[in-house]
Amino acid sequence: MRLDSDTMEFSQSLIPGRLIKRYKRFLADIAFDDGHEETAHCANPGSMLSVSTPGAAVWLSRSDNPKRKLPLTLELIETKSGLVGINPMLANRLAEEAIESGRIGALAGYTSLRREVRYGENSRIDILLEAPEKPPCYVEVKSVTLRRTKEYSGPNAGEKSAPGLAEFPDAVTTRGAKHLRELAAVVQAGGRAVMLYIAQRNDCEHFAIAADIDPGYEQAFSAGRAAGVEMLAVSCSVTPWAIEVLGDLPILN
Repeated sequence: MRLDSDTMEFSQSLIPGRLIKRYKRFLADIAFDDGHEETAHCANPGSMLSVSTPGAAVWLSRSDNPKRKLPLTLELIETKSGLVGINPMLANRLAEEAIESGRIGALAGYTSLRREVRYGENSRIDILLEAPEKPPCYVEVKSVTLRRTKEYSGPNAGEKSAPGLAEFPDAVTTRGAKHLRELAAVVQAGGRAVMLYIAQRNDCEHFAIAADIDPGYEQAFSAGRAAGVEMLAVSCSVTPWAIEVLGDLPILN
């Protein structure tokens, strides 16, 4: 699946269908209007809590690679409050386009952007930003799909309730906690480190860490921020034709 780097439009028309079920993490059975059913690849390794309701409208891309066992890839799902992009493979492209177009002000002012640069404990940073007379900026990107309607009870609960709260993670992620520790090490070594959460949906007013789902990740998040890792969250406009970063989501943790 490829996006146009300038407009973030899908390079092909997505195919509509209905979700029968998502299972074994990377598989989803889809029903189509003509009556046939087909199994699609689901690139999302999380639980997909709140975005895997059977019967929901979905949109898929089709690969023309003859070597692929499953040519269809699940891209979007419709919820009661709007469309959600569930393919985490698009998050880095969204981040890159938003940075280069200046829509993430905190990451402006760099002259070079590189992807998948080796660093840390045998890892690759999603985006490395560089510019003369600036420390290198290491940006780790996480795709956010989880939305829960609830009263927020965290440190800033007095500000307001969170009727539409984007949260991460939706499942335990030891790999995610490792990334936070590696970003903290970047800061300690004199670099700049940023964790960027991209909510591929536009129905949330705030972002928070889902501590009830993964207490270990919440601890790593708090430790990383205390060490100087910058935390950013943004929402997106999602349509069957394009996904585009809109603006910042306040972080409640």
